[in-house]
Amino acid sequence: MKSLLSRTFDIRAGEIRLVVILSLLLLGNTVARQMTGIVGISDLINTAGPNQTLVVNSINGVMIFVTAMLASLIIDRFHRVELLKWTTFGFAMVFVLTDIIYLLHATTEVVAAMVYLMSQQQWLLFPMFFWVLANDLFEVAQAKRLIPVIGSWSFIGKMLGIGMTLLPALFFRLGWLDTNELTLDMVIRLNIFFYLLAFLLISIGLRKVNIRAVDAEDESVKESLGEGWDFVRKVDSYRFLLLAIAAVAVCDVIVEYRFFVVAKSTISEPVAYKEFYSLYLLGAAILSFSIQGFVTGRLIQRIQLKNTFLVQPILALVSSFAMLLSPGMISTTFNSLLLKIGRNTVDEATRKAYQGFVPEERRGRVALFTDNFAPAIGMLVAALLGILVIYICNAIGYANSFYVYLGLTVIFAWIAVWFIMKMRASYDDSLFNWRLRRRKRGGDLLKDIEF
Repeated sequence: MKSLLSRTFDIRAGEIRLVVILSLLLLGNTVARQMTGIVGISDLINTAGPNQTLVVNSINGVMIFVTAMLASLIIDRFHRVELLKWTTFGFAMVFVLTDIIYLLHATTEVVAAMVYLMSQQQWLLFPMFFWVLANDLFEVAQAKRLIPVIGSWSFIGKMLGIGMTLLPALFFRLGWLDTNELTLDMVIRLNIFFYLLAFLLISIGLRKVNIRAVDAEDESVKESLGEGWDFVRKVDSYRFLLLAIAAVAVCDVIVEYRFFVVAKSTISEPVAYKEFYSLYLLGAAILSFSIQGFVTGRLIQRIQLKNTFLVQPILALVSSFAMLLSPGMISTTFNSLLLKIGRNTVDEATRKAYQGFVPEERRGRVALFTDNFAPAIGMLVAALLGILVIYICNAIGYANSFYVYLGLTVIFAWIAVWFIMKMRASYDDSLFNWRLRRRKRGGDLLKDIEF
């Protein structure tokens, strides 16, 4: 068995145990996150309607922003293993509290919103701490071999998480279950089980690993983020990129909201809607995996990194404009799927590649701005604009509010394209900025970046 793993995945002697533990941890978190995301948002829409997703997204934007700030303070101040271990325990306890609230007869709407918001923290916090630990556990040469192997379990986790939301309906038809859906209480308790298991796995499996000691420094939030903000502010290409990311995030939220509205109006039955949404995400995951594996790297190399940044704003523009022209179910589903796949493949890979130019000592804090703060601001702006548009349209009796909020999406997509054009214009000059000079090795840096 060990020989097969070594030959297939290029895992060498002494590495298998660690790779298996990390892979299981990533797998478990991804499965749990998929279930909470699907069931949370589906039950929220089924009980409270699609408009409530805008309210929850406004809260989510603030939570992501605050969580990222707090994470930036603690990520370099505590032992990596202990940090991840107590994060998993914390998730378990939050789900225990959520279960208690549910047992006290809180409304499904409230509990579904809590579960969905927790899925966003599962997406943000666990991977942040997990990948920092993984990079500390391996030498650079090991990381290049092993991190892609470990990361591939995230895709498997997505498939399993989506599959678990679909299985109850299949088992119900076969007469093996009394319910035809994965319910909120089932998801909450499965999450408790997953995270307590993860806590034990880390406590036992990683208790003897040796990693570098962390030099704790007393820093305020302002001091912690100041260097990252100073970098983004003074490197022109990163400043324009940050603004474009925020504008595209506005498009993402509104396009997804429109998809929820149309899908729910077409599929009113709650269980059928949950099944449809699970299949929608399954299709997105499979297509994203295929494109990421066979297209993304070649595309970036073919059209160059600075041009690849145009892909997502153009997709946002095309998708929102197409949904304006054709507001039906097929068009809405296709275009929202197109935007989601673009975000999960070309856009994500391009941003990660560009972060490779940032010196190691600044990279984490710069990434907080591009990967967390900018999307969170875009999410909050989109949610507030959506709520405002719907409120005004309802107040004046205008039934087709989607023309207004999708029109705003087109405007923000154009803004994103404009910022990326500004970013492209300053791209070459930015590479000579002294803040990037330590990463400059001569020649094309992309030759050293693997996709």
